[in-house]
Amino acid sequence: MNAIITGATKGIGLAIAQKFVEKNINVAICSRNMEDLEETKSLLQSANNSVKVLIHKADVSIKAEVEKFAEYCLEQFTTVDILINNAGIFIPGKIMEEEEGALEAMIETNLYSAYHLSRAVVPSMQKMNKGFVINIASIASFMAYPNGGSYSISKFALKGFSQVLREELKEDGIKVTTVMPGATWSNSWVGVDLPESRLMQAKDIAEAVWSIFEMSPAAVLEELIIRPQLGDL
Repeated sequence: MNAIITGATKGIGLAIAQKFVEKNINVAICSRNMEDLEETKSLLQSANNSVKVLIHKADVSIKAEVEKFAEYCLEQFTTVDILINNAGIFIPGKIMEEEEGALEAMIETNLYSAYHLSRAVVPSMQKMNKGFVINIASIASFMAYPNGGSYSISKFALKGFSQVLREELKEDGIKVTTVMPGATWSNSWVGVDLPESRLMQAKDIAEAVWSIFEMSPAAVLEELIIRPQLGDL
C-alpha cells in the first residue's frame, strides 16, 4: 500500500508516518523545509528500510505546489491507497483582535491544501474503486475554541469539506474519515506550564487512525473524536 501524508515531519503527521512504516506501507511526505524532510526520511527508513519513503518540498498553502506534490506522488507510486490531509497551522487570537491575514493564512493551509490535494489524488482512487481519505481536523471543528478565532473557522470548514467528500465518494468505494483530536503534544505546546500527562501523545492519534484500516469493507469510521482523559484545556 502507498500513502500520502502532508505535514509529516512533526507531531501527528510524523506519528502516522511512523505507524504506516511499521505496517510496511510506503509513504510520500511533504514539508516546506527540506532539511526536516531528509531527517524524517532517515528516521523512517531506519525503522524499516524495506519501505519506500518519498520526500518533496512543498508549501501546501500554495495551490501550484500542492499540485506538483500530487503529480510527483502519482508518478512515483503505481497507486495511491491512502491520503492523509494533516498539514495545518494554528495562529491564536480572537476574531476581533487577531492580526490581519490570520484567516486567509489558516484557510489556505488548513482547508485549501486538503481541497486541492484531494482533487488531484482522489481520481486515481476512483479508478480503483477503493481508497481512504483521512482529514485531520480538530475538536475546534465542532465547538468554539478559546482564543481560537480563525483557527476554529478553518477547522469548521475542513469538517464540512470532509462530510461533503464522504457523501460524494461513498459509491466509489472510498472511505472518508474526519479525525478530531483535542490537545496533543507538539511544538506549539513547548514552554507551556502543564504536565506532559495532561495532553495526548501524537502516537495516540496515530493508533486511533490505524483502527480505520482494520474494519471490513462494509464499514467506515466517519468521524473520530479523541480527547485527553481529563478533558479539554
